Amino acid sequence: MKNFNRKALFAAVIFAFGFTTFSSGLSAQDRSISVYQFRRVPDDKREEFIKRETTYWSKVAEKAVKDKTMTFWALFEKVSGYDMPNSSNFLFVNTFPNIDKAYAEVFTNVEAVAGVKIQDMETNSMSVTTSQVFLHGENWVQQKNANPDKDFNYVVMNYHNTNYQDSFVGLEKKYWEPFIKSAMDKNQTPQMAWGNAIVLAPMGDDIKATTISYDLYKTLQDALYPNWDPKVVFPAKGLGMLNKIALNRRGTAVYRVVKVVSAPE
Repeated sequence: MKNFNRKALFAAVIFAFGFTTFSSGLSAQDRSISVYQFRRVPDDKREEFIKRETTYWSKVAEKAVKDKTMTFWALFEKVSGYDMPNSSNFLFVNTFPNIDKAYAEVFTNVEAVAGVKIQDMETNSMSVTTSQVFLHGENWVQQKNANPDKDFNYVVMNYHNTNYQDSFVGLEKKYWEPFIKSAMDKNQTPQMAWGNAIVLAPMGDDIKATTISYDLYKTLQDALYPNWDPKVVFPAKGLGMLNKIALNRRGTAVYRVVKVVSAPE
């Protein structure tokens, strides 16, 4: 069920309204939190891991979405990486309207929801959580004719590092969002959707990402080698301003969309 919405990702998820500090400008109406959980699964456990998550835990997510205690659940499998034997190869994105109630409302009575005993559905024993990050989703646009079930198959995660989250998300909102939306609608790029999010925690000198954006594609070929129409005029002014406040070159990783459960737009 690859039905993404703007609060999800990716969001999900997955740079917008000009915060005076990294969190002070969050909308009073939208205080949803996305949890990005990175997992390392041994090769001999991958098949069972995916089976349990897509068969049982997706049912838990479906009920939570129906009950409005969760708005988004996704499992992504990394198809690129560095030092892969020692790094995460799966990513969960869970979005909750109220993070304080999430575990009490979503992750209790899971056996009854999934229809199996916990020992037959749990995946912690076959994986290691390498990182857990809290984010707030900001923006989301997609190609006007995009069919999420067919077109959202790969996600390129872009990890940006800046001391000025407020300015960075504001610049992306002003310059990149309208540009990529227009390019997608005119079929000037194979990209099918774009979104972003700000990192709430953890933060520190060793954390090399304070905002994350995500680009969605139909094929791996497009994700790795996105062709642009020669007529495209990039927003050079905005990109230059973003580069000035970026602390280092952005990091990227490519994921295959395994399964998504989300609330209707």
